[in-house]
Amino acid sequence: MRARLLARSARLRDTPPGPGYKWVALSNTTLGVLIATMDASIVIISLPAIFRGIGLDPLAAGNIGYLLWMILGYLLVSAVLVVVLGRLGDMFGRVRIYNLGFLIFAGASVALSLDPFRAGAGALWLILWRIVQAFGGSMLTANSAAILTDAFPARQRGMALGINQITALAGQFLGLLAGGLLAAVDWRAVFWVSVPVSVTGTVWSYLSLRETAAGGRGRIDWLGNLTFASGAGILLAGITYGIQPYGGHPTGWTNPWVLTGLFGGAFLLLVFCVVESRVAEPMFQLALFRVRAFAAGNLAALLTAIARGGLQFMLIIWLQGIWLPLHGYDFEDTPLWAGIFMLPLTVGFLVAGPVSGYLSDRFGARVFSTAGLVLVAGSFLGLLALPVNFHYGSFAALLLLSGLGQGMFSSPNTSSIMGSVPARYRGVASGMRSTFQNSGTALSIGVFFSLMVSGLAATLPSMLSSGLQAHGVPAGTAHEAASLPPVSTLFATFLGDNPIGHLLGTGGTLDRLTAAQRAELTGHGFFPELVSGPFHHGLSIVFGVAAGMALVAALASALRGGHERADDDTRRGGPDRSAEGRPTRTTP
Repeated sequence: MRARLLARSARLRDTPPGPGYKWVALSNTTLGVLIATMDASIVIISLPAIFRGIGLDPLAAGNIGYLLWMILGYLLVSAVLVVVLGRLGDMFGRVRIYNLGFLIFAGASVALSLDPFRAGAGALWLILWRIVQAFGGSMLTANSAAILTDAFPARQRGMALGINQITALAGQFLGLLAGGLLAAVDWRAVFWVSVPVSVTGTVWSYLSLRETAAGGRGRIDWLGNLTFASGAGILLAGITYGIQPYGGHPTGWTNPWVLTGLFGGAFLLLVFCVVESRVAEPMFQLALFRVRAFAAGNLAALLTAIARGGLQFMLIIWLQGIWLPLHGYDFEDTPLWAGIFMLPLTVGFLVAGPVSGYLSDRFGARVFSTAGLVLVAGSFLGLLALPVNFHYGSFAALLLLSGLGQGMFSSPNTSSIMGSVPARYRGVASGMRSTFQNSGTALSIGVFFSLMVSGLAATLPSMLSSGLQAHGVPAGTAHEAASLPPVSTLFATFLGDNPIGHLLGTGGTLDRLTAAQRAELTGHGFFPELVSGPFHHGLSIVFGVAAGMALVAALASALRGGHERADDDTRRGGPDRSAEGRPTRTTP
């Protein structure tokens, strides 16, 4: 089958694309990034069903690593490999790498849905195939923006990239909703849904997409690839393990292995920068950072991705652990309803993204992207002012405002970044842009979970111990339960589990209490009311930091310069380098 598709694709390369080809490219790449980003988040909400399906308690001693890698393995691979795969697209053809990515993604989706193992072996099977799936997904996201930039003229590029980018961002939140809905049917359905979409996309891409820009073979920068992949991977892995407790501390930032990962990864990235400044054909085009729109846009994208990732995870914990139980929802049902109640955020993306992308083609990216980030910062401050048990109308309005702001920012910012670089670097530029965005999401987990855990660790243990004793739990058992790491309590709410039932259910403590005491402790109100004070303290820190990041990102966006783009002649293979070898720009 693949041979026939390749033959058909080869015949298409010899046929000039017609006027409607750009819409084919837009629809196919939008489908690609949608399924890739949905699968990045679809397991978050469905983790309880997945772990129940393979017979594994992720919160048991020694199992939390499975939980972390199930969430973060996909993100880490996406953050590390997109630049490499974007560079390969520049060298060997963006459509060729993109098509291969769809094929790998489809194969991994099939393997995930057929997990033959249980317990730890079953979890490892899922984690490893999620990594393979992320590899294919990275091929899609690394080259989709470059394919669109090649296919669309400058006057329509912002609209096309806006639709593509907003679909990618919306996919992260649609994945939450889809995970909740599908997990209620069967845990394997979470992976089944990717199979028909990815298989259809694979066949369609091989039959319809074609190269519209001349590639340059060049040489692969092996040393650059090695130092970047190892440095970024080690650094992000160190940050991931930094949220786990160590040596009596609520977080692991004093763990020698975590410190080694942080400093070792940073050192390898410095070595990478030195390597890239000296090799003839570098993987990472550092010269692109001399283009102000490219540098400012990527800085703003990184900070926004960190803030957005913090928003996503904190909202899930807020809804699942506190607000939904207080309003009568069973803990087991909270993952699905959390996805539903977060829909205004996705609606904001979908409304503002294409509109701002279209308008930025006419008026430039700076005004829209900067104003959007100001709205994002305002939404964080608004969430900060809400009580823990909020009125949903106010909460939904703030989510909508955040979605509108992020949509206003993302489309024009992507168009500005991609339009500011010469054609021959669009693949690597797309990969670099995706790297900053994906790394920001991975960083946000380490940053904001650490802030939240630190805030909870100050007050939660004493409040939990006294609250349990007040309802008949023996002092020793109460102290033991309260001494467990706060991150375990957070993950319990994150997994749609009753935290008190999890803490007291294994030792038979609940069986020794009266029916009234059991009902009170495991009811909808005890844990949410107990944790609401410490949680709000941690939430204030998280949203305050996120608002500050959004404002700094707005400043970077404002400093990007005027309505600038690379000379559009480069789309047709024209000159794209100045006499000094730097990317050139023209201002229309």
